[in-house]
Amino acid sequence: MEIPELNLFMMCREVDRRASRPLPEGFRFRLCREDELGIWGKMNVDDPQHPTYMAGYFDQVYAARREEFFRRCTFVCDGADKPVATCFLWPAYGGRIHTVHWFKVLPGQEGKGLGRALLSHLFQGLGRDSMPLYLHTHPHCLRAVGLYADFGFKLLQGPPVGGRPNDLQEAMPYLRAGMPKDIFARLQVTDTPQELLDAAASAAHSEF
Repeated sequence: MEIPELNLFMMCREVDRRASRPLPEGFRFRLCREDELGIWGKMNVDDPQHPTYMAGYFDQVYAARREEFFRRCTFVCDGADKPVATCFLWPAYGGRIHTVHWFKVLPGQEGKGLGRALLSHLFQGLGRDSMPLYLHTHPHCLRAVGLYADFGFKLLQGPPVGGRPNDLQEAMPYLRAGMPKDIFARLQVTDTPQELLDAAASAAHSEF
């Protein structure tokens, strides 16, 4: 089933710690090094015809806070120290909201619990000042949407966010058809908070 590139937004007010799991044996966490920026970019681009997209995105969103990016951008690496998954938390829109950015597990590494362990690692120790957490995703990321829901994220319904349309209604049939019934049944929907809309409206460019 081909799923169109629709936009979904999710929010978590309290992380469900019951979803947390440790990293499987043979893997480790570490930060992305500055000489690995190209590796990080390639991990997050599904279309090899657009290899420069992530470089442009980095320049637009992260370059002004380059040091902070490398303090946050996290890899899961295999036994050969090869990055196989990545994600990080980012204070977007001048720190007004906290977001999950660029969650990716490489094909061939999915189903091993790496993504769950990575999110568990990032969410560990988050305080009330870091909540709620927001994220942007797509309905073709079926495994990720279900995983986010396990940690307490709810789908947002409402107006566009930061220049992106909210395609929840159009996306729901694809989620229903593509996800296991028990996982789809656990999805929850809530209204988009005004704080997110206000923060996005005041930003000069998209950070979310």
